[in-house]
Amino acid sequence: MKKYAYIGCLGFLAVITTEFGIIGILPQVAEHYQISIDKAGYLLSAFALVIALTGPFMTLLVSGFNRKKVMLTAIFIFLITGAVSSFSPPFWLLMLVRILPAFLQPVYIATALAVAVSQADKKRENELMSIVFSGVAIAMVTTVPFATWLASLWSWEYSFVVQTIVSVVALAGIYLGLPSMPVKEKKSYGSQLKILTKPTFIISTAMNFFMITAWFSTYSYFAEYLNKAKAMDSTMVSYMLFLFGAIGVFSNWVAGKMLNKNIPKTTAFFLSGTILIPILLHFSGGNTIATIIVIGIWGFLYSPSFLNASTYMISSVPDSLEFANSLATSFGNLGVTLGTTVGGWIIITKGVVYNPWIGFVFGVLAFLMIGLRSFLERKKSIVGTDKKQNGKLPERILQLLRL
Repeated sequence: MKKYAYIGCLGFLAVITTEFGIIGILPQVAEHYQISIDKAGYLLSAFALVIALTGPFMTLLVSGFNRKKVMLTAIFIFLITGAVSSFSPPFWLLMLVRILPAFLQPVYIATALAVAVSQADKKRENELMSIVFSGVAIAMVTTVPFATWLASLWSWEYSFVVQTIVSVVALAGIYLGLPSMPVKEKKSYGSQLKILTKPTFIISTAMNFFMITAWFSTYSYFAEYLNKAKAMDSTMVSYMLFLFGAIGVFSNWVAGKMLNKNIPKTTAFFLSGTILIPILLHFSGGNTIATIIVIGIWGFLYSPSFLNASTYMISSVPDSLEFANSLATSFGNLGVTLGTTVGGWIIITKGVVYNPWIGFVFGVLAFLMIGLRSFLERKKSIVGTDKKQNGKLPERILQLLRL
């Protein structure tokens, strides 16, 4: 049912505004607290690290709870975070309230996806999941650039005011739009953990990790990169975030359609941006028009990354959607953590202009994982075919003997 998918998307909008809204204001936060940009980046990397470490366990823990109540609880915590952060608390407290909602972020995403496809035909599942994940792109085109723009006009605290308002709207949408959704049949922990023994799922997880690391080594410092490498001011950065997200909304829709036809090829197509974008950013140099065009391509290829990663992982274990997606979220955020950490280190030691090349290296590793999974699946298919043929041979001989 599309209604459930759109409600999930609304909550996702609040989640992403809170997680990534910090990206556009990192330079201002660093200046306010008189810390280096890489330390300010902890506000993003610590958030992502908590998700990576606790996501699967939290998802397993609440897997038997009423799905509507789970979604309401998660968004309420995001609301509290935005409200407290808007008062510019001491840095340690800002870090603490940033971390709290991270425990429930993968829980919300996994639950929202399960709700979206709960009454859907199998053929439409990827399309409905793309609607939920479009919350990422919509946040990039609306709330994230708007929050950055307000921060450039007044102060960075207004960015968190936007996050609070979005969370209030999402909370109301979930409360009014979803019926009570108790879980009728809870899967055993053992049956869900079994997917961790499947080689194709492990390889898919590695692909997810490398892909997200590749993208976030630069994207986490989007504002810093455009400020220093491309000489754009804060207002121009907010316009670039708007462009990035606007194209991303369309990109998520395209990706949803493409995933319905071929998941590996679609994932590889969008992953190609991790190789292409560093090259294009390098050759765009100081040309503003060329840089704007590259940012548009960047937004198109980056925006469906979480959708592609989750779908690619789930396709290897289609019967474990919620737990597989929680692992996709966790390892994706582990990629955010590594990308942000390595990116911050490169800025301090070499300069932000080198950040896109980190993405190039991790993008190559992600492509290797796609190739490895494809090889294993072809090998398994060949072995399976041989077994079927060998199984038929004795029966055929018996028939001939009877004749």
